[in-house]
Amino acid sequence: MRKLMAGDSKYFEETHYAEPEANSQSPAKKKKKSEKKKKRVPPVNTKIQVLSNHPEKIPPLVGYFPSGYDPNKDPNEEAVEEQNSVRAKVYRHKKKPNRMQLVVSPTGLNVDFVGTNYLGEATAGKQHCSYALGVLDKATQSLKIVPIASNMIFRLDPKVRGSDVPESESPSVANDELSVQEKADRMRELSNLYGTKKSIKQAKKLLSLKQEDDPETKKDLDGKMKNVVVNKEALESSNAQISRNIPTYNASATTPQEAYPLDKIILKGEWGFLEDLYFLLQAESEISANYPAFVRNRIYKLQDIQDEEEKKKLCCIYSYITHLIKYKDQHSMDGVSSVKGHKIPSMLRQKFSSMFSTTESRRLSAEKTDLLISHVLVLALFADEFSSDPSDIARDLRTSPFTLRVHYDNLGCKFIRKNNLSLVTLPVPLQFPELRQKRRR
Repeated sequence: MRKLMAGDSKYFEETHYAEPEANSQSPAKKKKKSEKKKKRVPPVNTKIQVLSNHPEKIPPLVGYFPSGYDPNKDPNEEAVEEQNSVRAKVYRHKKKPNRMQLVVSPTGLNVDFVGTNYLGEATAGKQHCSYALGVLDKATQSLKIVPIASNMIFRLDPKVRGSDVPESESPSVANDELSVQEKADRMRELSNLYGTKKSIKQAKKLLSLKQEDDPETKKDLDGKMKNVVVNKEALESSNAQISRNIPTYNASATTPQEAYPLDKIILKGEWGFLEDLYFLLQAESEISANYPAFVRNRIYKLQDIQDEEEKKKLCCIYSYITHLIKYKDQHSMDGVSSVKGHKIPSMLRQKFSSMFSTTESRRLSAEKTDLLISHVLVLALFADEFSSDPSDIARDLRTSPFTLRVHYDNLGCKFIRKNNLSLVTLPVPLQFPELRQKRRR
């Protein structure tokens, strides 16, 4: 029994409490349980829709205020009525469309918050995560998830409106853009600190490939090369191969498959990076229009193949053809727009950059373009079992049928007529046309 104070009798009554039983719960625990039951949110059945990046649309932009400024805190009442308390504008560079600037201007303040995706923190090489923005509409019970590009996250730094302070003088922005070498060094440091064993191993391989030769090693090599006997026949055959701009071939092959060995074009370690099309077929997803017409017109062949290993091999050949065509478009004048949204694996990009080196203007020379086209045509012959219709591959390569016929001739191919179609075949042993040297005037 609890005793009450004298002045509390009119507000309280004397209450008797019984001792709690051993197995019974205390009132405090029961109260907590009841509160938990009240806080439960009823489940919502929503339809989830994941939207992919569109090449002609800008993904969502995300800006954050490192100073802790909250644009929605204590807003101006008049501005709220006008629904214009904060204005956001996006500016794009005319000559370099990848460069963007986000400007947030709060009403009633003489300060603008400016962020860029090409200076300062954006060039630090820290944004390796994938982000997405989700919007839940309870009225329609739908959840839309939109991916955010990693270079579209802006650090909004305050700047006094009307001041002509250049960005290079801002303490929170880098003075100059990082060079390619500095970016590569930072990426390598981050990989060594936070990367997986596989990424660290790949970074070491890339570094060893890019290292320059030691001067002393060059001297020893020059001394050894003086004693080497030159095989003139092999040198002449290699010169013919370079002048024709064709892949490695076997002139004495007895089957078309042996004429241009596939393992010399697609190396053993590259097959694992070419399974994107195979995974799309396994998931029964729609094939994107980003793939060349040559690939899209032959999807029905893949669906009819029962052997999974054979299907995967053909999918990898199609993917390799796609990467070659996209690399050509990326370094040409008339095909840059078609490369948006396409990603070439880093291993293949490094290989392509060494095989098909570009000029100072990042354009492919005529010789390297011919070599790339020859690789595409050989792989197309493998895909069509050495009886190919060149009409769609000519459109993908953005070349004329006459120019493409010259490439086929240099590969040793022949044209035949079948069912009113002009088909390309590869007879063996290979027979090449004679190379004509230009006359000097």
